[in-house]
Amino acid sequence: MTTPVTAKIDKLLADNKIMVFMKGDRLQPQCGFSNQVVQILNILAVPYETLDVLADQDIRQGIKEYSNWPTIPQVYINGEFVGGSDVMTELYQKGELQQLVEVALAS
Repeated sequence: MTTPVTAKIDKLLADNKIMVFMKGDRLQPQCGFSNQVVQILNILAVPYETLDVLADQDIRQGIKEYSNWPTIPQVYINGEFVGGSDVMTELYQKGELQQLVEVALAS
């Protein structure tokens, strides 16, 4: 991964408490897994940013290397990699995601 890609990812994570690297955007998710993440975050009614990896091939590949996670979407909370749609769904169903998000937004 190139240094400019790493720097761009670092900046996005520093600037956004909740950052979602996904296919499409919050208004038009381009895959079911990305849509699942957006729906969960919308239910929680928390502020979050998205980046469409389909529009930036360097980021699409770079984020996989950055997190050492092979799939998209990828969710970061407070700069920490949380997981993809399966992890987000599990945390939400257990009631743990709300707490994680509240702590991040309060910091």
